[in-house]
Amino acid sequence: MSIATGALPAKDLPKFQPGPASAFPNKQTVEKLTIAAAPYDTEELAQTAFGKTNPNRYGVLPVLVVMQNDSKGALRLSEMEVRYVTLDGNRMEATPGQDLQYLFGGKRPRQPGGPTSPIPIPRGRSKNPMSGWEIDGRAFAVKMLPAGQAANGFFYFQTVPREGAQLYITGIQEAATGKELFYVEIPLKGAR
Repeated sequence: MSIATGALPAKDLPKFQPGPASAFPNKQTVEKLTIAAAPYDTEELAQTAFGKTNPNRYGVLPVLVVMQNDSKGALRLSEMEVRYVTLDGNRMEATPGQDLQYLFGGKRPRQPGGPTSPIPIPRGRSKNPMSGWEIDGRAFAVKMLPAGQAANGFFYFQTVPREGAQLYITGIQEAATGKELFYVEIPLKGAR
């Protein structure tokens, strides 16, 4: 996938490549699964992934999660839960990427008896900034992670970055046995 910046056609833009999980400072390894997390909380970071759309401007914190499965079996991620946990213990569930476009609601209908004009006045449509393909297209969507493979994507939280916050991940299972791996807690200190 390419990122949308400036006036360049999408085919001419560099691909978004976050790199391996081992390259991130915020990571944890559990049973040969390495999970890294990085909050995209600055304008520069947001631009590398989302182009002109910066979710932080709208109260949405994107957190990149990168996984590397170095075990001998596949891992099932369909039951995985990711929470943003603040220093004081507040837990926030991730908002699915496709739901972010509805955060601002639709336009209000005109009130009866309000000012009207006999001449129709064309009005430009305001585009919802969170409805771009970059938001849902970059969301973490992997349901199964084969042995030796890596996956990445964003989880979105309706919050501002908070000092001392952690990402808390549960529900990762071995595909063959259904055994759940231990939970993972990753501190979110700056991205890279």
